[in-house]
Amino acid sequence: QLQASGGGLVQPGGSLRLSCVVRGLTFSTHAIGWFRQAPGKEREWVSYISGGDGRTLYANSVKGRFTISRDNAKNTVFLQMSSLKPEDTAVYYCAAGWPSIPAIESEYDYWGQGTQVTVSS
Repeated sequence: QLQASGGGLVQPGGSLRLSCVVRGLTFSTHAIGWFRQAPGKEREWVSYISGGDGRTLYANSVKGRFTISRDNAKNTVFLQMSSLKPEDTAVYYCAAGWPSIPAIESEYDYWGQGTQVTVSS
């Protein structure tokens, strides 16, 4: 029901835009979160956008560099990533739900399969 795409290999300082297409859900009412998991580390929350008013939240590690947005007409959420650093290397996942606490994985009901982002020179 959720399909993430747009990952790839990029040099430090570069940019990528991830997409998360949502099918089979009432997209406009669901909040969407982005998470990432680096090798050997636990999955961590990256960003969140609400379903109603489009309120956005960011982890401190990406604030000012990443921008989340949604296009309700296309059932798609985007994560624009700029000024990428090697420590941003991870598999990025999108998730949908109505989280009371956006940074908590278990608050989300639906998950995509993940897309690999590698930041390296």
